[in-house]
Amino acid sequence: MSGIYIHIPFCRRACVYCDFHFSTSMRYKADFVAALVKEINLRKNELTTKPRTLYFGGGTPSQLDEKELHSIFSALNDTFPNNEWEEITFEANPEDLTHDYLRILREIGITRLSIGVQSFNEDLLRYMNRHHSFIEAKQCVENAYRAGFEHISIDLIYGIPGLSDVEWIEQLNIVNKMPVNHLSCYALTIEQGTPLAKSIRLRKTEDVDDHAAARHFEILQHWAAEATWEHYEVSNLCRGTNRANHNSAYWSGSEYLGLGPAAHSFSGTTRRINRPNNASYIRELLSNGDAPHEIEVLSARDRFNETILTGIRTKDGIDSFLLNEISSKHFDLMMQKANELGNKFIRFNPAQRMLLKPEFWFQSDGIASELMLLESDWKEA
Repeated sequence: MSGIYIHIPFCRRACVYCDFHFSTSMRYKADFVAALVKEINLRKNELTTKPRTLYFGGGTPSQLDEKELHSIFSALNDTFPNNEWEEITFEANPEDLTHDYLRILREIGITRLSIGVQSFNEDLLRYMNRHHSFIEAKQCVENAYRAGFEHISIDLIYGIPGLSDVEWIEQLNIVNKMPVNHLSCYALTIEQGTPLAKSIRLRKTEDVDDHAAARHFEILQHWAAEATWEHYEVSNLCRGTNRANHNSAYWSGSEYLGLGPAAHSFSGTTRRINRPNNASYIRELLSNGDAPHEIEVLSARDRFNETILTGIRTKDGIDSFLLNEISSKHFDLMMQKANELGNKFIRFNPAQRMLLKPEFWFQSDGIASELMLLESDWKEA
């Protein structure tokens, strides 16, 4: 199943921890939409199958107004006529989801909201430079549900200095009482070049405690089991069968088309990365060129290692048959590495998918690096 990701590179204000590509200036937003419409039409034939999922990320897509949204959807409908979208996800900040805006999103065809709540603690919201309040976060979810949205996801961040274990449990219990069926939880990480990284370097802000983050993740796992949420990927949980279809395609290696500055596309063998620069994106597309970008051709080793890196993060595990298909002899070498780790970390299910035991999920990236093949490994096999 293929999908389309659209990057909306505008935010009302900068969160202290964020290193995604965005601008807080709305001056060229209309020009950006015009350029995006051009890119949609220009790249319509890159997917080999009809796209089934559409995801608006950012940045903050809820900075788009009604006219801008209609322009984008008109271009999508013209480019992919009569397409049956299985899921259209729209990221939004709580303060943007007014009754009128929710109505607009429903009318235009959004089926799933991903709301950047991040925390229900007022002090922690200020720490992260978030614009909404605890009350607004709860109210917007209720309003979205009453507006007819059946699929609502919220984001929370753990491992924040000042977030105790007890309060983290309380935040998760708040979620359990809300009409949401999907939850994304991320450990606070310090990204170079962000205001938070600078503040910590100058000793103005307390550094992140990795041990606290690990405890919070363990708490999340126990909570999910008791509250009967499916913890299907390291950072993602759902009630019932409400997994995020678009993001699940990323982890299974499906193709996707990325539109907008900084957006990535994946064909299975190549990756295209649009340059993270709004001005050049707008200038080149409006002058009938292509968005400035780079193409990365993936080697067999790249594809092999990426299959490990993405699969190990999921409840469904690593597709052993796909690894064998890429290279059976290198699969055997990887299995030697897995055996050296021992049965402590890895098990196989009846479908012969390699699963990382849940108690080691927080260490998934590190364990994946132990399984991935170095260039020297690849040449010697």
